[in-house]
Amino acid sequence: MAEAKEANKEPSKELSGKVAIVTGAGRNIGRAIALTLAEGGASIVVNARGNRTEAEAVAREIEALGSKALVHIGDVADASAVQAMADAALADFGCIDILINNAALRREKPFAEMDHAEWRAILDVTLDGAFHCTKACLASLRASRTGTIVNIGGLSAHTGAKDRAHVVTAKAGIVGFSRALAHDLADDGITVNCVVPGLIGTPRPKDRPEPAHHLTHQTITGERGTPDDVAALVRFLCSPAARYITGQAIHANGGAYLSS
Repeated sequence: MAEAKEANKEPSKELSGKVAIVTGAGRNIGRAIALTLAEGGASIVVNARGNRTEAEAVAREIEALGSKALVHIGDVADASAVQAMADAALADFGCIDILINNAALRREKPFAEMDHAEWRAILDVTLDGAFHCTKACLASLRASRTGTIVNIGGLSAHTGAKDRAHVVTAKAGIVGFSRALAHDLADDGITVNCVVPGLIGTPRPKDRPEPAHHLTHQTITGERGTPDDVAALVRFLCSPAARYITGQAIHANGGAYLSS
């Protein structure tokens, strides 16, 4: 009986044999997602835009968990860099079963002062990046027959936010992108969902204070969330238990925003 109880305490490896690409995986929510998918048994492609030191540190953490890791440095706004990442994943691991579109830029600037280049910089990474990654991985996700795409949204896409017209637009687009893909890819056995974090406590550079819109919202739990709270939801959506869930925007925000 004691042995049975101990066996029940062993962590699940429900993602064993799966390969996941996690964009923006060098820190914060992306790092937490990469690690929790690795805990589930998946091999992980750790993508970062430019910080190889951070990405390699995450890869070492993944390997310490007993999973395989591949670091790929590249801007998801660059279609050729994204294709190179998908090619590297296939060369090293042979397949791609899970795609987590997490990479994003979150900046603040009054709309009246924003130029088109600043507008495009946000959409290029957040929205076009998700497009490029999905296109590059699509053939392998189809071959998986249990492919999973999870796009990471944002609270401000649902509430609006001052000085974030570009970010709100990009993240709202991610929700629409998820719903459209869920229809387009259902026949291929691919589920597509959007996880929407809200009021998550993450380290921020000294020159980038906490977003102003965080100050206008409160959780009903009385606590800020952690990257692990978001990662746990992503892991569930990637698991066999979530195959009936697709086309959804699921919030992890402690009740700061109650979706209908």
